[in-house]
Amino acid sequence: MFRSYLLNFLFLLPVCMNAQSSESSKMQWFADAKLGIFIHWGIYAVNGIDESWSFFNGYLSPEDYLAQSQHFTAENYDPEAWTSLIKNSGARYTVITSKHHDGMALWDTKMDHLNVVKDTPAGRDLLTPFTAAVRKAGLKLGIYYSLPDWSHPDYPNQTRTQKRYTEDADRWQRFLNMYQGQIGELASKYRPDLWWFDGDWEFSPEQWETKKVGDLLRQNNPNTIINARLPGQGDYATPEQGLPVISPTEKHWELCMTMNDSWGYQGNDKNYKTINETIQIFADVISNGGNLLLDIGPKADGTIPAEQQDILKGLGRWTKKHETAIFGTKAGIQRVHFGHPSTLSADSTILYLFVPGIPSAPLMLKGLKNKINRIWVVGNGTKLNHRVLSKAYWSSIPGIVFIDVPTEVVDEEMTVIAVLLDGKIDLYTSE
Repeated sequence: MFRSYLLNFLFLLPVCMNAQSSESSKMQWFADAKLGIFIHWGIYAVNGIDESWSFFNGYLSPEDYLAQSQHFTAENYDPEAWTSLIKNSGARYTVITSKHHDGMALWDTKMDHLNVVKDTPAGRDLLTPFTAAVRKAGLKLGIYYSLPDWSHPDYPNQTRTQKRYTEDADRWQRFLNMYQGQIGELASKYRPDLWWFDGDWEFSPEQWETKKVGDLLRQNNPNTIINARLPGQGDYATPEQGLPVISPTEKHWELCMTMNDSWGYQGNDKNYKTINETIQIFADVISNGGNLLLDIGPKADGTIPAEQQDILKGLGRWTKKHETAIFGTKAGIQRVHFGHPSTLSADSTILYLFVPGIPSAPLMLKGLKNKINRIWVVGNGTKLNHRVLSKAYWSSIPGIVFIDVPTEVVDEEMTVIAVLLDGKIDLYTSE
């Protein structure tokens, strides 16, 4: 009996190991990418109002909201310029809203519902040329899709206070057929590297048939990855707007965040984060092992607001200078060892320290048991001096490392210091 169990275990072991290896392999590009650009584009940019939520919450009628479609022209839309700006920001992937909760699809869907080809002056498929430009630029493609569709005649909820129906199995099935048909179109036509679902809170995973959808997506592209908003099918977590104070428990996660306070274009929202604030948030995210998905909201004519372009360009200057400390790295050390963000090289032999502002005193690094081979400024190679103090010969507690950072090597936004160790990082963690 034992021999039989042992043989079965040995037979299944390679299968399990291959499955784990495959799962790890398909997530590797995402773990290495660190930075993505989110794009919220739709008819809501015409009047510069909240996407979908403005009519769902009763700020205007559904009819007035959809009337914006008459002025959605996309006349200056240049997908190659978009992707050039995105790539130059340092982003390795991008996610575009194929359809938000308002139901207006950006591609020529064959499902009988709203789309920009037949329902707006744009009069053409806007998604296909963007996906082509993304592939040409060598970026990974992500597609956002809203599960709810508050404009669809067979969807139960129309607004927060109005329902079309509460129990109607036939209408619900027609809606399931529509939304799953649209997902099938997107999957077969674009084969995205990443799916970004939204709106799952309105119904249960069983009602959405999320397993059926997940199976469909992976059947079409086994290497595609899915966010956690397709319940039970997610490969990574998606905290929104609020910067996690501590790293989420999930192995893979991504903070999605606006540049100002709005996802789509709102001309009156001038509360933009500065380039410095954006970089500080980004550094904190990657220090905790996550990705940042930074949002832009193009105008109805297809142009990207100057303020958003400026942030992407400033971010691009900084990421290009410090790319070795960003892309392909791992989460850094805890703040008890160093008071600012940090990352580690893939082999854990280089510690990268992210330093905001102009240091008024030497940097302090605690609990490092390794010998330091060299310290330099990332982006210009300047070697830095350091001292190890308070190392008692009779104590197992490592000395305190102090690193001098001269003013002339400081980056205008955030300086990054590389610490080359004599092996994999080894930290003292006892009290």
